[in-house]
This record gives sequence, structure tokens and C-alpha cells, in this order.
Amino acid sequence: MRPLQGSRGRSVVVGTVTLCLAAGWALQTPGGVSLVVPHPNINATVAQNILLSVEYSCRGVATIEWKHVSSWGTTSIVEWKSGNYVNISTVYKDRVTTFENGSIQLRNVGVRDAGYYFVTVMEEHGTNAYGTIIVNVYEIIYEDLHFVAVLFAFLAAVSAILICFMWLCNKSLHLFQKKTTHKLTASATEEIELETIEC
Repeated sequence: MRPLQGSRGRSVVVGTVTLCLAAGWALQTPGGVSLVVPHPNINATVAQNILLSVEYSCRGVATIEWKHVSSWGTTSIVEWKSGNYVNISTVYKDRVTTFENGSIQLRNVGVRDAGYYFVTVMEEHGTNAYGTIIVNVYEIIYEDLHFVAVLFAFLAAVSAILICFMWLCNKSLHLFQKKTTHKLTASATEEIELETIEC
């Protein structure tokens, strides 16, 4: 039984070494491309600038292509080869900036810019990598701001009315106390006068 366990242990070691060598060989072969998308979901408001951030690496020359897919259809945004040409679609001509790491910036986004953004990195040896970013674009709803302004004005008016009402109540109470004090003083004076007359 013990020799079997030893041979089993040796086969595990040999298998591990073989796997490590195969992985090292795969990393050393020419070609191969990797792509990282750090922020797959982006929320933006109308007229904001957004960065569609990616990071790619490859050993050869890569071609990067971005496409936008939404309910309005599919649009090619830009395609460029690292260190060479940049081909920007006429729809995005004045709104797109490209970066060496494969990222793009969209300026002045609108509601129609919401949707899926697909990036493809194609390496000259035939290896491809793909990434997706979902962009949500929200409008600033001015009706909500209008409602808040009206509510604030209404509350301010109610507060002013309550303050005036409290001031009137205080004034009335003060006048009532003054009249009551005056009546008491007058009746006390009359009693004193009557007592002096009787005496």
C-alpha cells in the first residue's frame, strides 16, 4: 500500500510541473492579447463627459474597435491601430478622444448614447479579446425641481402666516392683560375711595 501512495505523490508532482511548464510555454509563445474592463457599468447625466475605460496588453500590434449598440441600432464609433491611423465615425467626429490603452472618452452625452459599448482588441497574430460596457444616461428632470421649488415656497408662506398669527395672538393677550389690570386697578381705587368717604 505504501509504494502506491509514493507513486501517486510522484505523479501529482509530475503533473503539477507539467502544468507549470505548459503555462509558461503558452505565455512565451508569440501572440495573445488580454483585455480588462475596470468599470463595466457607467451612469451619467445628459451633457456629461464619460470615460469608457479599458486596459489591454499584447505582444504584437493591436487594432482596437469600439461599437455602440442600442435600441436605435448599431453604430461603429472608432477603429485604430496602436501607433498608426485613427478612423472615427462621422457621427462621433467631434465627440471622441482615443487613448493608447484602448479607452475612449465621449463628450457631451445624450439620451441616445445610452446602451452597450463593445470593444474588440484584435492582435496581428489573430488573437482577439472582447469587452462590454453598459452606459445609462439620465435626463435632469426639471419638473421635479419645479415641484420642490413650489413646495418650498408653500412651506415658507405657511410659516409666515403662522408667525403672523402667533404675533397677533400675543398682542391680543397683552392687550387683554392690560385691560384686566386696568379694571382691577380701577375697582381697587374705587374701594379705597369709598372706604375713605365712609370714614
